[in-house]
Amino acid sequence: MRKKVIAGNWKMNMLPNETINFIEGLSQEIKNVKNEIILCVPYTDLFYALLSAQNTNIKIGAQNMHFAESGAYTGEVSAKQLKNLGIDWTLIGHSERRGYFHEDEHVIGEKLNQAFTNGLKVILCVGEKLEEREANKTFEVIDNQIKTAIEKVGNHWDDVVIAYEPVWAIGTGKTATPEQAQEVHDHIRKVIKEKVSEQVAQKVRIIYGGS
Repeated sequence: MRKKVIAGNWKMNMLPNETINFIEGLSQEIKNVKNEIILCVPYTDLFYALLSAQNTNIKIGAQNMHFAESGAYTGEVSAKQLKNLGIDWTLIGHSERRGYFHEDEHVIGEKLNQAFTNGLKVILCVGEKLEEREANKTFEVIDNQIKTAIEKVGNHWDDVVIAYEPVWAIGTGKTATPEQAQEVHDHIRKVIKEKVSEQVAQKVRIIYGGS
């Protein structure tokens, strides 16, 4: 049976003292929870989050990482640096990275390579824009995004969680229905079954992210 995942992305919020207080409070509320709990926090909070999450069932993740191992990329952080700090997880392909920073499938593929090379687990975000859903292109968009994952994940499927986050349901006041989310989840499993294997399709964890 797949172990359920509950993940939170703080985006550009929370100062170190707020991080410490939040995790200390949350850890008491969920100390008996058996599901996997992941908090993806800003870079400036990672160290404090790791300290606060010690001896709890909370895992700490980054919100992003660069596609290169090292180099002249001012302001960026590598997978190796994250792993050395003690980070377990990273988000890759979040809709805001795709949209605001124009990260395409090539960039996302290179990030996946770096994450797995350095022992990081990945929450891979996929999802369509409103105009794509209204044009009945949801599956086409998802297929293209999942194709990148299939090409790069290889034998690391145990280290991947796929987050379906329809862009039109993030901060817009619109919400995907359970039926809409499940339809896409089922489609993702179908694609993975066809392109990888039924075993992987049944094993991979898929979550919903959005409003």
